[in-house]
Amino acid sequence: MAQRRKRNKLDPHSNDDPLSAAINQRDRSTMDMVRAALQHKQVMLAYQPVMQANGGVAFYEGLIRVLDETGRIIPAREFISVIEETEMGRIIDCLALEKGMRALRKNPALRLSINMSARSIGYSNWKKVLERNLRTDPTLGERLILEITESSAMLVPELVVSFMDDLQSRGVCFALDDFGSGYTSFRYLRDFYFDMIKIDGQFIRGITRNPDNQVLLQALISIAQHFDMFTVAEFVENAEDAQFLAQNGVDCLQGYYFGAPTVRPPWEEQIEISSHSA
Repeated sequence: MAQRRKRNKLDPHSNDDPLSAAINQRDRSTMDMVRAALQHKQVMLAYQPVMQANGGVAFYEGLIRVLDETGRIIPAREFISVIEETEMGRIIDCLALEKGMRALRKNPALRLSINMSARSIGYSNWKKVLERNLRTDPTLGERLILEITESSAMLVPELVVSFMDDLQSRGVCFALDDFGSGYTSFRYLRDFYFDMIKIDGQFIRGITRNPDNQVLLQALISIAQHFDMFTVAEFVENAEDAQFLAQNGVDCLQGYYFGAPTVRPPWEEQIEISSHSA
């Protein structure tokens, strides 16, 4: 019996495994925190600039943030994997789109990308948010970019293709996020007609010191150019990497070197300054 109890403690699939118990408890706590935040709509967007390789802001990405009960901002990476397959993931997508559309309405010069899961394509509330805003102001679509992760797009590729075809005819652009991190079928990549790909940060960070990633970068750029898609390099964190990427054909750059995500974007600061001046 003693040997059996010992094996159970070491078995990662055992109910007595302390690591599994800790992970399960953490996930439950995360779900409870997000659920409470959504009930009180304690969410906001943080904005990060995406720069043209030759200078100037191409667009901003609106990244969803959740506030816990103390008002502390929780980045999406700390909860999105836990709620992605639940209805809370769909509600998060709805709130992100709603807030993104509101920012576009308030700022006619703004171009903004918003993240979504392919799972939300068939979610009626998400579609209602999109349709209501496009119906109110059809020009919003011309400044909206929807980012779909590579892994999410591969779940329902035919549905994504049809969805994109409909919205691209109304001016909406699409970005394939985290490109290179999954297993995109090139047959579907040909059919998707994404407007841009965002190259996964694991291939970008420290690229000037990584010959292997330099080769992979060239391959990804070549694929993008073949399918007539713009390229965005994520996780650009220093001047050397930024210069290398620009010189090697990347169209746009995004990362902490150019600016961290902020809940106080430049256009809101300008409005505040103007109001104080008045």
